[in-house]
Amino acid sequence: MTGRTRVALTGRTLRTDRWWVPPLFTTLGLAAFVVYATIRSFMREGYWDAEHHYLTPFYSPCLSDSCVPGSSHFGTPIGELPGFIPLAFLSLPFLLGFRLTCYYYRKAYYRSVWFAPPACAVAEPHARYTGETRLPLIVQNVHRYFFYVAFVITVINTYDAIVAFDGERGFGIGLGNVVLLVNVFFLWCYTLSCHSCRHVTGGRLKHFSKNPVRYRIWTQVSRLNVRHMQFAWITLGTLVLTDLYVWLVSTGTISDLRFIN
Repeated sequence: MTGRTRVALTGRTLRTDRWWVPPLFTTLGLAAFVVYATIRSFMREGYWDAEHHYLTPFYSPCLSDSCVPGSSHFGTPIGELPGFIPLAFLSLPFLLGFRLTCYYYRKAYYRSVWFAPPACAVAEPHARYTGETRLPLIVQNVHRYFFYVAFVITVINTYDAIVAFDGERGFGIGLGNVVLLVNVFFLWCYTLSCHSCRHVTGGRLKHFSKNPVRYRIWTQVSRLNVRHMQFAWITLGTLVLTDLYVWLVSTGTISDLRFIN
């Protein structure tokens, strides 16, 4: 290689292993979640179990008059919505933006979908690389702002999980409560392990010794940060499982396993 030119590969790849397997699985996993989440977001059914007060995170917060009674924990300041607008339209775009601009997901879809590059020693189809300086990739630079909104939405999801302990029959604990809490736990792990959160807690400090509390918080966030990739995938799974469980219970397909009341 000379100057800033790229390595000239004589073929499509110099690899002899199955380098394409990880990108393929990544693409299939992300595509499966996107398809499921999109379908569920527009279904407008099976998102609220009135008996046990289970609300799926795909419909939180539900602020429209179109929401079924009881599912609007913060009132209904918005009127009826047409069917082509998701009931959680205020939160879903920001959560999608938070995921798409996430440093791990960038790596995942850059390699698996955009092929920039697909793998080491594998030729990429792009003639040149412009980085994140032009549309659409320049949007990656607003990731920290998506983080702020995602933090607030995670607080709302936590509230949803807490109020679910007070069902129609009063205080009670069921399998649904466990599912909601596990999902919220991992959502917090994913949100707080974000690189932007690490920067917010200690990125601008010049002297850690003068800010012991923030330094302590920064060290804990840094511990989570090394597992950001795992939390990114785990939360995709917990979101789907939580939504599926609420869907099945609210439609009477299965009964909630009750431990107390």
